[in-house]
Amino acid sequence: MADRPHPEQGFRTCLGVLALAKSYDATRLDAACRRGLTIQARSVASIRSILKNRLDRAFLEERPEDRPLHHANIRGQGYYH
Repeated sequence: MADRPHPEQGFRTCLGVLALAKSYDATRLDAACRRGLTIQARSVASIRSILKNRLDRAFLEERPEDRPLHHANIRGQGYYH
């Protein structure tokens, strides 16, 4: 919404993305929005295109940097008081 000159334009974009939830699964829509944010494509047409061309599939899987690290030298938050 910050990219638009008027807040109303941002609201219409949000409503357009929410309307895509009627046609596509919520998981796919979330993945398409994450891809859109990554490639700086924030319009409804861009998100629709990502879904139509199935480009969201790469973002359905968990990225390695999102998983917590498990290693013997990592103490974790329970170690600190």
